[in-house]
Amino acid sequence: MTNSNITTAGMERLVDKADKAEKDIEALSAELAQVLKKAAPAGANAKASNKEIEELKAENLRLQQRIDNLEKVEGNDVESKATEGEDEVTPWDVQATSNKGIDYDKLIVKFGSQKIDEDLLVRFEKVTGHTPHHLLRRGIFFSHRDLTLILNDFEAGKKFFLYTGRGPSSEAMHLGHLIPFIFTKWLQEVFDVPLVIQLTDDEKFFFKDLKMEECQRLAWENTKDIIALGFDVNKTFIFPDLTFMGQCPQFYQNVVRIQKCVTYNQVKGIFGFDDSSPIGKIAFPAIQAAPSFSSSFPFIFGDNKTVPCLIPCAIDQDPYFRMTRDVAHRLGGLKPALLHCSFFPALQGAQTKMSASDANTSIFLTDTMKEIKTKINKYAFSGGQATVEEHKEKGGDTDVDISYLYLTFFLEDDEKLAKIKQDYRSGELLSGFLKKELIEILQPMVATHQKARVLVTDETIKKFMTPRKLNF
Repeated sequence: MTNSNITTAGMERLVDKADKAEKDIEALSAELAQVLKKAAPAGANAKASNKEIEELKAENLRLQQRIDNLEKVEGNDVESKATEGEDEVTPWDVQATSNKGIDYDKLIVKFGSQKIDEDLLVRFEKVTGHTPHHLLRRGIFFSHRDLTLILNDFEAGKKFFLYTGRGPSSEAMHLGHLIPFIFTKWLQEVFDVPLVIQLTDDEKFFFKDLKMEECQRLAWENTKDIIALGFDVNKTFIFPDLTFMGQCPQFYQNVVRIQKCVTYNQVKGIFGFDDSSPIGKIAFPAIQAAPSFSSSFPFIFGDNKTVPCLIPCAIDQDPYFRMTRDVAHRLGGLKPALLHCSFFPALQGAQTKMSASDANTSIFLTDTMKEIKTKINKYAFSGGQATVEEHKEKGGDTDVDISYLYLTFFLEDDEKLAKIKQDYRSGELLSGFLKKELIEILQPMVATHQKARVLVTDETIKKFMTPRKLNF
């Protein structure tokens, strides 16, 4: 399949979806006409049908706008796509065609999300009274869905809850895995809201060559890393799917409701499944969708089925929640809001994300101080020139230099980061300085994390995993 065909296939799916919405509008309009002919008691039904029509019209308009945007992108970029190819971003694979990494502006258009701009950051600070986190200020969390609604609710005194997760495919988590959790912890502290963390051990059983017992063990080990970040046990519930699904009937009931709402053709179109995919893979997206709804956690939210949800996650997880948002109204729930972060690049370059399956592309939270230093010095891709003389003349490229890119994630001082960028691009600083700076930040950070992880006992984990009322 050519790259232009990939885009065309995506557009065709949107067109089909828009056509279906048009047909649904026609059907509901006919139903409404019949209801209006009936006696006064039918008034409530008429009102409900009219509301459904308006929702479908809004959804149809959104789809048409996405189609127009995709056509515009394809029309403008046919020649470049023919030579450069197209970035691939799925929940299972991330590959960029440029050495500068994923084109996130194009991804926003493709996924139909909204860019986090300066106006939204100003609004965030006004509503919360907190300066936006550096991961927000620097555009690492760069895209959103309905964050404005969350801010409006919070400003009006309404609470929401946070939901994020981890797919436990390795015993040791790496630095890239930390980013959503670091940011989520900050959000929890700023908004003072409860948090649910899903461990998709079932997903890894379906998608990886792992035994079920190993998936469960990895979930337990990964939980130690998550807790070591300092989450508040009184406001945080952590649950592995393979255990929790049997403990909470309401959670499983929501999974089943979602599964009934999504067709096989839809899930194939969204996730790329084919006729040889195990039915476990096909059914799994509903399990990742279910925590978006407060009704999945009655021990936390009681009978309140419409507590808003905000999900900080990497952009490759968005397909799960586009599906979730499409069916939310049919479950009587609210569409979850999302905050998307960019990918943490591999040591070898920004064309792919850091992977737990390749030790040489990643810095793990279990690495020794010596291993961290060796990996950065040996594998971190440099944006410098071939010789010192050429570097001083032309300067370094911060768009591709991995040490600099990692500093944007972990160096909190904006002024210092800006000075490093300026001096490196001018040629005053060499690549070795950036690597040294990064090592001096990562070594104590990882060492502190390792000390905190040792203190996480099995009893501590059980407390976080016990279904219970949170401070809400």
